Amino acid sequence: MMLRRLTRRTILGTACLLSFVPSLALATPATDFVSSFGGQLAHILNANVSTDKKYEELLPLLRKNVDIAGIGRYVLGRYWRVATPEQQKEYLQLFERVLLNAVTNQMGHYQDVSLQLLGSVPTPAGEKVSLLVRRPHQPDITLTTVVAGTPPKVVDLYGEGASMRMTQRSDYTAFLTRNGGKVQVMIDALKHQIAYNAALRH
Repeated sequence: MMLRRLTRRTILGTACLLSFVPSLALATPATDFVSSFGGQLAHILNANVSTDKKYEELLPLLRKNVDIAGIGRYVLGRYWRVATPEQQKEYLQLFERVLLNAVTNQMGHYQDVSLQLLGSVPTPAGEKVSLLVRRPHQPDITLTTVVAGTPPKVVDLYGEGASMRMTQRSDYTAFLTRNGGKVQVMIDALKHQIAYNAALRH
């Protein structure tokens, strides 16, 4: 149950929203990046192909445009340093899969939405691009994408004012604390979550 909740909260859990970003009026490298990334996501998510096919096509796109390794290390927090090199490698591979599952699991929830650019603000963590999300028959929400690096990549998302990267770190830390700080227990839980999602797709 805990890992199922983490999947819903994961950084890219709302990344599918970006697939509907219109042309952005306030052009910066970050807003141009969001527009380009969103267009590519739209092409995959709206294609008339199987979920498995979308899954295959999303992975290289996320690897290119999202700092998965950086996010994964941040989320593991202080436990990254106590993990063995083998555990670190396996954890990042699993974290990538969980991230991808989160996007594909949420695809059906963000159809026919429209977005409006609210602004772009540089910060020490990266440029924050804020968007107003309008969803049919649901309240509007504000989403902020944090973009950093060269080439630019997504490093965090804020939903309703909360950093999803920080929220997930808190959840992972709580899970590890309850399990004696054993990184292998987290790895095994991630494997279970991935297997659970695979079973749902078939």
